[in-house]
Formats: sequence, C-alpha cells, structure tokens
Amino acid sequence: MTIIVRTLSDQLVDLVRDRILSGQVLADQPIRQDALAGELGVSKIPLREALARLEQEGLVHSLANRGFFVRPLSAGEATEVYELRVKLEPETMALAAERANEADRVHARAMLDTMYEAQGEAGDGVGAYNRAFHRALYAPSRQPVTINILDRLQVLSERYVRKHLEPLGRDERANQEHRDLIAAWLLRDGPTVTALARAHNQKTLDDLRQQLVQR
Repeated sequence: MTIIVRTLSDQLVDLVRDRILSGQVLADQPIRQDALAGELGVSKIPLREALARLEQEGLVHSLANRGFFVRPLSAGEATEVYELRVKLEPETMALAAERANEADRVHARAMLDTMYEAQGEAGDGVGAYNRAFHRALYAPSRQPVTINILDRLQVLSERYVRKHLEPLGRDERANQEHRDLIAAWLLRDGPTVTALARAHNQKTLDDLRQQLVQR
C-alpha cells in the first residue's frame, strides 16, 4: 500500500491555483494575503510558500514590497505556450493511442462526457475538464518527462481556454474537434491523431492572438 502525504503547502497550492484558473482571483490586482489566509484558515507563512510555488509555475509574479499578483493574459504567453503544445502534444497523443490499454480508453471517453456535462452547467469547470480530457489522451504514452512538461503547459493554458470559449459558437467547434480527435485516438490512427491535435491547438492559438490583440 502506498501512503501519499500531502503537506499544507501542497493543499494550498491546489486551492489557490484553482481560484486563479477559474478567474476568482483577478489579474493585475494584489493578492490580499491576510484576507485569503483568514478565509482558508491558515497562517500567511504556508500561503506565501504556496504563492512562491505558483510563481514557479508561471501563474503569479511578485513585486518587491507589493506582494504577489496574478499574471495577466497576453498574446506573447499564449503564443509560447501553444507553440510548445503544437510541438509536443500531437505526437505524444499518437504514441498514447498506440500504447493505451482498455482502462485508458474508458477513461478518455469518460473525460469527454464529463466535459460535455460541465458545458451544460453554465460552463463551470470547463477549463479544468478540458485539461483532464487532453491529459487522458497523452498520459498513456508512458513518457513521464514529456507528460510532466505537458501537464505544466496545460495549467498555463487553462485560463486561455476560458478566454477562447467566450465568443458564441466556439464551444461547438471545439466539441467537434474533440470528437474527431478521440475517434481517431480510439482507432489507434496515429497520423490522423497527430494532424487533428496539431490543427486543434493551432486554431486555438490563432483565435487567441486575435482576441488578445483586440483587447
């Protein structure tokens, strides 16, 4: 039996990360550590440790004598994140399709269904479920270093996913792209998986560049 011990700092990282990714903590405004620590029932020391770790993940940044701030969305960051995903994710998904066992395949289908359910509930949690769906398609590659890199890119992508789905009709297009992608993945059609995943991420990046420049 494996015992997993999660420190208070670990738990706070997850809690604060979720608030940032869901948009509950606004960008370019100082994170009120006293208020947040009081709300979470912790002292400022483990909260500060958690914020320092989130800074390493790229979600927040710190300014001397001013504290921590959520990093704003930018066309530059979106370009860097999605170009890396275009390079890594498609071929990793293709390899995962080849190596996936039946449990992996059941899990991937379940993640797609869960994402649809979230969209039907006013969109709450769609970004997180989108991340879980993509992970279900590349994790069976059994390449831990690549998976770790993609996991970090997925976290950075999540706020951009929410931004990307704002225009009417975007969710319908994304849903169709996801359906096409998982269909090829379940058939172990590596070349098609690679092409579809690359096009999916590239289209998202093209849309985001336009949205963020206009903003």
